[in-house]
Amino acid sequence: MKLAVFDFDSTLMDGETIDFLARELGLEKKVSEITEEAMSGRLDFFESLTTRVSLLKGLDYKRVIDVCSNLPLMPGALELIPKLQEKGYKVVCFSGGFRTATQAASKILGLDADFANILHEKNGILTGLVGGEMMFSSSKGEMIQRVQSLMGISKENTLVCGDGANDVSMFKYADKRIAFCARDILKKEANIIIDKKDLTEILKNI
Repeated sequence: MKLAVFDFDSTLMDGETIDFLARELGLEKKVSEITEEAMSGRLDFFESLTTRVSLLKGLDYKRVIDVCSNLPLMPGALELIPKLQEKGYKVVCFSGGFRTATQAASKILGLDADFANILHEKNGILTGLVGGEMMFSSSKGEMIQRVQSLMGISKENTLVCGDGANDVSMFKYADKRIAFCARDILKKEANIIIDKKDLTEILKNI
């Protein structure tokens, strides 16, 4: 058995979930600027996440579900996942974003599992608070070790793929480390670099 772990935003999905949500409040530019600082490694991920989510306070949760159910998938995502599963991979998503998005995409893509954060809502309205499994820059590294231990999968049989600074922590636990249309901070840690916006390019490199 092998393990393939993918980031979600700007990897399996073409864009950033939180930017799409911020657009609903006219705050996309402000939020996307913070996102870029975090993904480039210039801003602490936890601080950036909590700051950005606080700006979503007041957004109707039904709109959140609607937006998250209609996010654009990255070109090649639908073709890649079953091909990896045919090769014996369990394909999992780790996201510093939100389960409302990863859960919807998981059903479409046929992922084996997804791990992400949860937007807190009360009476159908976002409170501006967030919690979950992927809150810190170290979270993906800690989670991949737990999944590998649980499933009995070695570093040699692990593939990881992401685009930003919060993916760095999981790269040390995989022999195949793919930087996909990534920031420089992640490319430095990768041994496979793909700059074409097509996930099927991965199949040529593994």
